[in-house]
Amino acid sequence: MGLLIRLVLTALSFFFILPLIHGIDFHGNFWAALVISVVFGFMLWLVQLAAVALSAVITVTSFGLSLLWLVPLWILGFWLLPAFALMLTADVMPQYLTVSGFVPAALAGLVMLVIGGVTGSIERRAQSAQ
Repeated sequence: MGLLIRLVLTALSFFFILPLIHGIDFHGNFWAALVISVVFGFMLWLVQLAAVALSAVITVTSFGLSLLWLVPLWILGFWLLPAFALMLTADVMPQYLTVSGFVPAALAGLVMLVIGGVTGSIERRAQSAQ
């Protein structure tokens, strides 16, 4: 149930909120927004997996010394991962989503991070109530 709520809220954000950001255009109906939200979720998973793998490799090869700059980088840049996922989604489905630059993608990534945080808290409340 929580996954369905997250999927619908992400699709609504693609349909209503993200086109308000200058530089992001959505072309399609609500069903296309649902498909894009699934693709965005998959791309976000891939981007997070690549970031964790790259951090692990750098940490192991530097015997942990790189954690001095990796930890602040993760703290300051964790909201950029949805921006990269959004740009990849726009590259995969250009007929429905267009992102013209990194600044609009970063703003949209921040919006998607907030939506993910809200839906995550809704899921945790629903699981604790059961």
